Amino acid sequence: MPELERAPKLDQALAEVAAEMAEREDRGAVASYIPQLGKVDPRKFGIAAVTNDGRVLTAGDADQPFSIQSISKVFTLTLALGNVGDALWKRVGREPSGNPFNSIVQLEHENGIPRNPFINAGAIVISDILLAGHQPREAIGEILRFIQFLADDETIIIDREVAASERATGYRNFALANYMKSFGNLHHASELALGVYFHHCAIAMSCRQLAMAGRFLANGGKNPATGHSVVSAERARRIGAMMLTCGHYDGSGDFAFRVGIPGKSGVGGGILGIVPGVASLAVWSPGLNANGNSKLGSIALEKLARMMNWSIFAP
Repeated sequence: MPELERAPKLDQALAEVAAEMAEREDRGAVASYIPQLGKVDPRKFGIAAVTNDGRVLTAGDADQPFSIQSISKVFTLTLALGNVGDALWKRVGREPSGNPFNSIVQLEHENGIPRNPFINAGAIVISDILLAGHQPREAIGEILRFIQFLADDETIIIDREVAASERATGYRNFALANYMKSFGNLHHASELALGVYFHHCAIAMSCRQLAMAGRFLANGGKNPATGHSVVSAERARRIGAMMLTCGHYDGSGDFAFRVGIPGKSGVGGGILGIVPGVASLAVWSPGLNANGNSKLGSIALEKLARMMNWSIFAP
């Protein structure tokens, strides 16, 4: 991985990428199946980078909050691993799904065990794990406080309108939860696990806040500002591995091929990217491609990675 002497170019690279994205006409389609997300202006674009030496660089609409959606699954996975350790992998797999994020197809053949923690079914199981010994409100509060702690920002909130919109239209997620419950892979009532799930997906963050929250994954599990460990270096590597192989649903292989760094997308149009040893990145453009990943966000990270020679596969 390239060293930080490349970073002085980063502010210029971010500005160039943002300027190019502003000129693009084909911006993808917003996630209208969640009514609140369908109201977001598709012309928005923001990008932020937080380097391991403490610089925070932004361009575009980097300070406008958006619904992080499935990006929250990185943080709930981190919390759940802290609570139950590797026992988590008895209930959730570690393989790419090869199917859309809300698919129910594999659950029947695999006895209610989701392929990975980043598809909807897997994240619902993670929510069920976080419920242990808690009321839903307590579990939701723990998730929110953890993200606020990582980002060093207590102003981060849950968008209650988005959460309500997801619950009102989340029929497939209810089906996934009830199906897993029938196999005994949910230990709480389906509606309780789903309540936690809908609310953590509805957390609203800006690119700046999201890049700040991802710092520990770019720095071997430690907060680079304090030196305090959030997770072990081994766990940080493993979370990064899950992001690389499963972070973009059935578009994960293409993202790894084109961008070459761990990333996690959300249907709100955000992507969290990790350049190990260098920086945490966040990009937001609400329009999605056919796989449900930010169209311009993916293109922007590909261009930025090429400009900065960032890839985990680079010598």
